[in-house]
Amino acid sequence: MRNHSTVLEFILLGLSGDAQIQALLFVLFLAIYLLTLMGNLLLLLVVKTDSHLHTPMYFFLGQLSFLDLCHSSVTVPKLLENLLSEKKSISVEGCLAQVFFVFATGGTESCLLAVMAYDRYVAISSPLLYGQVMHRQLCVGLVWGSWGLAFLDALINILVALSLDFCEAQNIHHFICELPSLYPLSCSDVSASFTTLLCSSFVHFFGNFLFILFSYIRILLTILGISSASGRSKAFSTCSSHLTAVSFFYGSGLLRYLMPNSGSIQELIFSLQYSIITPMLNPLIYSLKNKEVKAAVRRTLRKYF
Repeated sequence: MRNHSTVLEFILLGLSGDAQIQALLFVLFLAIYLLTLMGNLLLLLVVKTDSHLHTPMYFFLGQLSFLDLCHSSVTVPKLLENLLSEKKSISVEGCLAQVFFVFATGGTESCLLAVMAYDRYVAISSPLLYGQVMHRQLCVGLVWGSWGLAFLDALINILVALSLDFCEAQNIHHFICELPSLYPLSCSDVSASFTTLLCSSFVHFFGNFLFILFSYIRILLTILGISSASGRSKAFSTCSSHLTAVSFFYGSGLLRYLMPNSGSIQELIFSLQYSIITPMLNPLIYSLKNKEVKAAVRRTLRKYF
């Protein structure tokens, strides 16, 4: 008979064992979380209420803000709770649930960034047909498709991970539950789960990354064909915010899931980057580099305050 799990909870060792440092980290991450909530909620409000932003590009931006709210809320509240508590525990079921939602929201963001790259390609290569190609039904379908693919991917990974047994080891050298962090704790064969994770990472995340890369190669070729310098500059500026967001997300997320699990400081930094820092930075990236968004924010603030 297959051994059943005897461990009922895990201990998230987190970022530091020093009480004073934990207090400072609590204040820091609480401030980051509040900024994330305010920034993304404000961007959602602006995109929803300002008629100037009722275009496919800003529809996707609003979806990205909603997704960043979800992604950050999966990890930060539990982190804040553990920074204040002596016993930094999480149940096995709660840990697997967090693994699922981290994977699902991260996967959806990966798909959505690929969709936004396609949107920028259509806007630059076929500006006169942009409204016809990126019609409302297609935009909604692409968003729902992103959520559906990511949740299916997360469901497959978590169903395979449910077969893992945890018998003695409880300490997770991390501040959140991620699938690679659970493998050293398992007393059963992890090869099936590891293979599933590896395949989904290559197909899902690398697939989206290659799609983004291919889209920007086509965008670059189109921009180089524009005769006027002002036209090239304007085309580049419409892509700069998206490229920055892609760099932050993929630069940290892919490195975290591809590097060997060792509990190193690099792992924690990469996880902090894509799960906590990036959701806070995305509204700033799109607001500071976009004149239309800045103007819409000013109009919204004047309207409500």
